[in-house]
Amino acid sequence: MNAASKTGLYLVPTPIGNLGDITLRALEVLKSVDMILAEDTRTSSKLLRHYEVTTPLTAYHMHNEHKITARLVERMLGGEVFALITDAGTPGISDPGFMMMRACAEAGVVVESLPGATSIIPALTLSALPTDRFCFEGFLPPKKGRKTRLENLAHEERTMVFLESPHKLLKTLADFVATLGAERPMSVSREITKLHEETFRGTTAETLAHFEAKSVKGEFVLVVGGHSKTKSKPVQQA
Repeated sequence: MNAASKTGLYLVPTPIGNLGDITLRALEVLKSVDMILAEDTRTSSKLLRHYEVTTPLTAYHMHNEHKITARLVERMLGGEVFALITDAGTPGISDPGFMMMRACAEAGVVVESLPGATSIIPALTLSALPTDRFCFEGFLPPKKGRKTRLENLAHEERTMVFLESPHKLLKTLADFVATLGAERPMSVSREITKLHEETFRGTTAETLAHFEAKSVKGEFVLVVGGHSKTKSKPVQQA
């Protein structure tokens, strides 16, 4: 079987917290490929050791992907099969992977993307906001273009999903209040699948006040209700 007729690269989601969230198929792939490309080999080694995966591991991240992607694609065309994983979640979704996926598509390398753990969908379903239509905005620009992005989203009618880090959470919530309005319904989920998992629901102003009053730790998914001509009340905390 030649390289053009078989999978050369697998995109393999890894748990976002609870190690039990990896799939049986993901483990099968990780054990069968020639090499695993990992965002951080130290982080991934813990997962692989836990499941007794002994496949060779090499680093593939934003600092070296420009240098080694073409060479890795050549190896796949030569018949080697790789798996790409990131520290948590699905490769290519706010993580390394897009450049490799594009290079494989251009070269004709067959790629399979496995379903698996993600923080986006659990946070969306926990938000109690409409889920029939939503848009994923990822991380907001840290400086340039941030205000413009938010202003453009002020009249977005779909539910919006954002990712945010602990040290920027309060700034982002304050920007939501200023740009989207203090009464816009939203929720914030943190540490999904982990020991200290929490979801807070309220208005943008209430959410900002909640997190201003406590230490901010963990990884956050912010879900914001879309613009509506008729105001909808947020689901309050029990």
